[in-house]
Amino acid sequence: MDRRDFLRKSGIAAAALTASGEISAQTAPRRRPNIILYLSDQFRWDFVGANGANSSTRTPNLDAMARRGTNFTHAITNQPVCAPSRSVLFTSRYATETGVWQNGPGMRQDLPTLAGELRKAGYSANLIGKWHLAPGNVKQGGGDGTVPPQWRGGFDDLWEGANALEHTSHPYEGTLYDRDGKEITYKDRYRVDFLTDRAEQFLRQKHDKPFFLFVSQLEPHQQNDLNRMVGPKGSAERFINAYVPPDLRAFPGDWHQQLPDYYGACESIDASVGRLHNVLKETGQDEDTIFIFFSDHGCHFMTRNTEYKRSTHNSSIRVPMIIDGPGFNGAQQISQLVGIIDMAPTLLQAAGVPVPSSWKGHSFLPLLLDGSARTAWPDQQLIQISESMTARTLRTQDWTYCVADISGAKNAASPQYMEWQMYDQRNDPHELVNLAGRKEYREKAKELKALLVEHMKYAGESAEIRDATLYH
Repeated sequence: MDRRDFLRKSGIAAAALTASGEISAQTAPRRRPNIILYLSDQFRWDFVGANGANSSTRTPNLDAMARRGTNFTHAITNQPVCAPSRSVLFTSRYATETGVWQNGPGMRQDLPTLAGELRKAGYSANLIGKWHLAPGNVKQGGGDGTVPPQWRGGFDDLWEGANALEHTSHPYEGTLYDRDGKEITYKDRYRVDFLTDRAEQFLRQKHDKPFFLFVSQLEPHQQNDLNRMVGPKGSAERFINAYVPPDLRAFPGDWHQQLPDYYGACESIDASVGRLHNVLKETGQDEDTIFIFFSDHGCHFMTRNTEYKRSTHNSSIRVPMIIDGPGFNGAQQISQLVGIIDMAPTLLQAAGVPVPSSWKGHSFLPLLLDGSARTAWPDQQLIQISESMTARTLRTQDWTYCVADISGAKNAASPQYMEWQMYDQRNDPHELVNLAGRKEYREKAKELKALLVEHMKYAGESAEIRDATLYH
């Protein structure tokens, strides 16, 4: 199936697109809005206070954003690791199609990107912070720091970033690189605050065209060479006895040591979001700017495998997603499953820009406008897992169904999978009981398998899936 066939089968094509792939005149904005895409790396969905699942988190600015805008309470990443997730975000294709099925490879340069399509429509495209979509190898034209123009994915205007910010900086000192490769250094300033300073400077400039600004923070992601999260000085002490999410407290991991700093880092991200909203108000740009807050994946604190993500569980794949600004204000909560793969077509539709026919995601803007679109929404997302294992997952509102290459091979894909994990989201939202292989769930597993196969075909994959036998 191509993208339009999939939308038609899902029953939402008429609400989202015209036959030409463009939005209808009824939903086209009169003025193209500015767009700020704010990514906080490894930020769990339940650490946003507005989601009502955490009594200790302090996110007043995000909570206010959710009250006036649209809070997507069941947003999913389609690949729970940094670079693959970002490649899905910007190309609206699955990670096995973008060339970035794991951290390290550069993103395919022949694919239409969100930044490139917006630039063609008259936007400037600007980046501040972490990129992670150029090759990780210097010999292949990439590396940790500077990013050559051909690897910037269409961000051809302001560029103040690093390919792997976690390797060119620390929480209180480090280096970014401008579009000419010149260093921008900071010291004795918390990294979140420094990147916010740069974003604020950009927003206060005069803009003669609508802008697309990608603010890509590293926090609350761990500082790799320190093997720990690092919150602002003094913040960890304030969160020393903070709430422990139920999915963590049931398992061993390093959450005992890491949660205080993680809370502090999340609090700093919230303050950053508040600063940028204040600048938009001060400069009179708030009513003309769509602001998106989200994360590329979550964090399970070594409870599900030997690191922090790359698993099929909600702690890895469920992410915060809050959008306010023109077209999104209205104090709505949307509970349908939406994926990061759907972000780019949504933003193009909101901006009145045609959506490339090769994109695999579909706009979720109709969910805000049309009650029938919510009813027709398929509520299914495909997740590809790499690096920790080679796996594929179907996530629905009620079920998580994961198949894995049990040989232990860590490749882009496998010719054969076996049922590996199956969780009942209604009765076991913290995913404590794996039902894969239990005979009383055989019919449900058969149904989920068939759906997963269809989604894999849509992503350009085919493989044999064997039944689990552990509980037979």
